[in-house]
Amino acid sequence: MNIGNQTAVTEQAQWTTPAAYTNQAETLFHLQKLTKVYRSDNIETRALNHINVEVKCGEFVAVMGPSGCGKSTLLNIVGMLDNPSSGSFHFRGEDVASYGESRLSEIRKRNIGFIFQSFNLIDELSVRENIELALLYQEVSAAERKNRADEAMERMEIAHRANHMPAQLSGGQQQRVAVARAVIAEPHLILADEPTGNLDSQNGQEVMELLTQLNQQGTTILMVTHSPAHAEYARRDISLFDGEVITENLKRV
Repeated sequence: MNIGNQTAVTEQAQWTTPAAYTNQAETLFHLQKLTKVYRSDNIETRALNHINVEVKCGEFVAVMGPSGCGKSTLLNIVGMLDNPSSGSFHFRGEDVASYGESRLSEIRKRNIGFIFQSFNLIDELSVRENIELALLYQEVSAAERKNRADEAMERMEIAHRANHMPAQLSGGQQQRVAVARAVIAEPHLILADEPTGNLDSQNGQEVMELLTQLNQQGTTILMVTHSPAHAEYARRDISLFDGEVITENLKRV
């Protein structure tokens, strides 16, 4: 299987690229002096400390650092699963830092796809049903869900597994299902949390090549990883330590 073959991808399916992806000079999100503090009894933990991060449309950014440095907190805030304690968070020009869960949920559903280390597939649902789940919350018709799921499965080369259950798939195939679920709603941003962490080296490389292809087609990707080799797939990497941005490295344009 040659995942890097762009010709094969084009022949399989025409993947829709939202117009917003095409303006790569546009800022997708911007964190300014953003801080996140967790409090428990008399203990205060500063997970993020006055960080400034800007990501433009079409970028592929890797976030690195030791365990406990704030990587997951950063991803949760960008994914609108958590709120900052202070500072600003502008997403597509809109300051969402103080929004409540209902409003954040609406923005999240329209704009963000998630890929997790543990795949987070539902065991009782088939491959197709797991992928379609991302559209159920958007009130997309059954016919449209089927068409878009078919396209996503063809794109990820798992159409032959449409009726299989997650337990019947290899780790690499499960992550392909997770990627298909993340992209089916054509999000502006994909957040990948250690997407290769539970995969062997071959499957890990295949997933990274899939993410690279998605980025080349215009999808913005923010990926947390412990792997320097996988971080090399990104165009820019950000290193965190004790909740602060230590370095930023632009590797290639």
